[in-house]
Amino acid sequence: MSLLERLQKVQKEKPAERMEEIKSVTPLPRKDPPPRKDPHARLKANVHRKLIARVEALQGELVPEKVSRFAGEILDGEVEYLPGSEREKILREIVAEAVGYGPVHALLLDDEISEIMVNGPEQVYVERNGKLEKTEIVFRDETHVLHIIEKIVAPLGRRIDESMPMVDARLPDGSRVNAIIPPLALNGPSITIRKFARDPFSIDNLISFGSLSPAMAVFLEAAVKGRLNIIVSGGTGSGKTTSLNVLSSFIPEGERIVTIEDAAEIRLHQDHVITLEARPPNIEGKGAISIRELVRNSLRMRPDRIVVGEVRGGEALDMLQAMNTGHDGSLTTAHANTPRDLLSRVETMVMMAGMELPARAIREQIASAIDLIIQQNRLRDGRRVITHITEVQGMEGDVIVLQDIFVYKQEGIDAEGGVLGYFQATGIRPKFMPRLESFSLHLGAEIFDTRINEGRMY
Repeated sequence: MSLLERLQKVQKEKPAERMEEIKSVTPLPRKDPPPRKDPHARLKANVHRKLIARVEALQGELVPEKVSRFAGEILDGEVEYLPGSEREKILREIVAEAVGYGPVHALLLDDEISEIMVNGPEQVYVERNGKLEKTEIVFRDETHVLHIIEKIVAPLGRRIDESMPMVDARLPDGSRVNAIIPPLALNGPSITIRKFARDPFSIDNLISFGSLSPAMAVFLEAAVKGRLNIIVSGGTGSGKTTSLNVLSSFIPEGERIVTIEDAAEIRLHQDHVITLEARPPNIEGKGAISIRELVRNSLRMRPDRIVVGEVRGGEALDMLQAMNTGHDGSLTTAHANTPRDLLSRVETMVMMAGMELPARAIREQIASAIDLIIQQNRLRDGRRVITHITEVQGMEGDVIVLQDIFVYKQEGIDAEGGVLGYFQATGIRPKFMPRLESFSLHLGAEIFDTRINEGRMY
């Protein structure tokens, strides 16, 4: 009997009989395998409980070496024999739970991992070399994930609960953390950690990663030292903050720098740096300090440079006004897919400030304030690349004129999925070259030579 005949037959039968027959002819939905259970979960819980009781009775500084020794003594008292490798693994996890960040602690120590994504207790993904991969790490339950979130946010004076189920925070090494919990997160508490290198990247690192060419690096260093106003544009995870850090490193010593961020991520080596961080509302919904208020306040702090981690709202208007009133050399980032899209985004953000300004007036502000747009994208192979360095040349009618100085030209994909391409100058010398020369920054004609491909003549 065919499948169609069997289905027609069961339509004439009683509901209960029909359901049994339908089950026999309808393929069952494929179920994911059950989450992996930890065979040592009870042992770890017992050792961890006794370890906490023991360290709470101690006086003095709690160091990982001392905690590890105590945990080993307690573990040996709980079980007579464990294979050496298994014992070390259990011991590492117990110590990570006590003095670190539990199951994700080892991921934070792995320099190859750039992002950690906890999607509830049973799914942990990482980004390694620009590609996502699932790990075998699991949490005990949702309460375990919540415990790790609270361990991250508590030292910062932040809180997370049902009344405030989202939080942005940072780890001591500067890594950015976002957490969201039920009822907003239906899969359970979720954590996203954007890691940063222990030692901030330099321009040489970006060149070695293939993010830009040597000629572009020389040009950008001169642009920062020549006090041009620069916006780094790009999508999420495209490397905007990393590029902003590198650009900020070119600011000469002796200048007063004020950095403004939602969560402090910019790490500068200069001595004269003031770091400002926005503040979320308290439990009563009061006391919030926005980026816009900090930008306004920074103007009264006698800054030589203002560096805003990201503009995403009405603070764009205050940033443009600062750039237009003597605070040259300011740096910031914004989300946009192309340099032209960035101008539209900035125009929209200025309107969010609540000022009734005509479109032409806003565009004139943008054209006179911004000198350079650095467009950064993440390619399909995971590599972050500066695809455009674009000059804002001014207004023609109601349109802001843009001119590419350097571009990244993609040629194709290799057999392993890697993107093939090269950096090239467009041959156009920027209009602000006399300004750079007034700072004794003389760029040779070879910088803008269209025959140079990634620094090599062809």
